[in-house]
Amino acid sequence: MTGARVRRVTADEVALLGPERWRELLRAGHPIEPRSIEGWAYRGTSLGLPAIVERATWKRFQKAFHRDAATGRLRGWNVRTVQRIDRSRSEPMRARDGTPRTFGPFDVVHARGRGVPHGFDRGLLLDYGCGPRLDPTSRLRDPIVALHEGDGDLLLGWSYLTIAGRAIDTPSFFVLEREHRIEHVPE
Repeated sequence: MTGARVRRVTADEVALLGPERWRELLRAGHPIEPRSIEGWAYRGTSLGLPAIVERATWKRFQKAFHRDAATGRLRGWNVRTVQRIDRSRSEPMRARDGTPRTFGPFDVVHARGRGVPHGFDRGLLLDYGCGPRLDPTSRLRDPIVALHEGDGDLLLGWSYLTIAGRAIDTPSFFVLEREHRIEHVPE
């Protein structure tokens, strides 16, 4: 049918699907143009983690993406947020100096050719290996895809660990919704 509009899925709908469907969406997801996420903060929602792990860590967070002017490299970081049940704009937790509490720096690279497991190499890869070697997040890798072709507003990702050159599955999926331009760039 020519001209028919395809209904766009929402983050809330994705959250209800479950691990098998999230895997299918990752395999079928769309590539992301790196420039489309550059300079943006995304509201993140963890999916698939046991409730006890979420209580000990977080359900909501931000991921921020920034192109480094000196190196030209696209990089990012996570921001701890005030945990709210509602879907209002995420609010960063703040350090004593008033800056957002960031953690888990990552490089943003194309996933294809990076040994991403399960065929989840259609989009980008958030590679946490750029951080300090003793940082627990340095073993994390997150392949991410766009859920709508040519649109970086809604992304889906999955986390796995690399240990001794092997990919170790985790139950951790997440959905990212474009929220606002980044307001702080950590050093």
